[in-house]
Amino acid sequence: EKYHMIVKKMPILQGFPPPDTVKFLSSTELKLSEFTPIFYDIETTGLSRYSTFVYLIGAVKWEQNQWILTQWLGESPEEEALIIREFTNYLQDSTYTIQYNGDRFDQPYLEERCRKNELPSPFEGLASIDVYQVLKSCQSLFKLSRMKQPDLENLFPSMHRIYCDGGQCIRLYRSYMKKKDPKALETVLGHNQEDLHGLGLVFTLLSYRSLYLGKYEPSAIRIHDQQELVITLKLEHPVPISVSCVTDEFYFTADREEARLLLHLKNGKLRQYYSNYKDYEYLPGEDQAIPKSLSRYMDKSLRMPATPQTCYTWFQCDKNFLNSTSMQMQYLTHSLPCLLNNLGTRRTSPS
Repeated sequence: EKYHMIVKKMPILQGFPPPDTVKFLSSTELKLSEFTPIFYDIETTGLSRYSTFVYLIGAVKWEQNQWILTQWLGESPEEEALIIREFTNYLQDSTYTIQYNGDRFDQPYLEERCRKNELPSPFEGLASIDVYQVLKSCQSLFKLSRMKQPDLENLFPSMHRIYCDGGQCIRLYRSYMKKKDPKALETVLGHNQEDLHGLGLVFTLLSYRSLYLGKYEPSAIRIHDQQELVITLKLEHPVPISVSCVTDEFYFTADREEARLLLHLKNGKLRQYYSNYKDYEYLPGEDQAIPKSLSRYMDKSLRMPATPQTCYTWFQCDKNFLNSTSMQMQYLTHSLPCLLNNLGTRRTSPS
């Protein structure tokens, strides 16, 4: 039996972040020389990993001082094992895989196809970064109602897709298997290439995670008109796109290396939020939350379970606070993620 898998290699000339950026945003302890990330994406003939097969794997790796895209396409169902074998060899010296929704789809799919073809899993001992899982918490910040990869790509003016979507690719691939139509092949490979190009761009949004992890420094703070507190933050890594959001309580912007948070004061006071809201109860009469260990001694009619929006206490925004970076950081690391999470777009899944 002679199988003719198609292998295509090409450099990615723009849009992909440099390796030191990828290393930084991956939060890895590895040295740059030891860090070998692989971005990958698969195309399958359906969603069920038991009854469909993978016909195309595309991956991007830093080789000879540039990002190189490699694609393996099987021309028949029988070639599935062949392209998985090639991909497994390709992953040999890598330290990380990076994908979009791969922890829930791509990796389990490929592991099942390995079992089916009696091949070892290519992911043994490999760490993975699922960009969707990491960015899910930023959904309201990006003002998105859905979190599919193209929704995030639309945040970048430079990204333009010209090929069809994944669903149409299945039909084109089947017609390619029958008629060997080169136009269908070009579209299928082009779609996968765009998925990977988009993955590289969307990956840079991981710099926004620093806002939720407290990785920044307050660089300036002032009270404006005795009614508003303005805090400027120096970010750990520049963000690739600017965002801004506003609620009754605050106004927030982030652009390049800087973010600004403007908060409305109430009688010179600020709300300090807590993320572990299940441990608190809210007292409407006092407009604050207290730990359940204390609230259980109170009349039931005076308290209710705290929500992410009502889990706060008030504190005086005084000179001590304005002069203490550590007090500002304590406030920000607790409250900023809560404020951003409370922006309130409905959470949706990527599929």
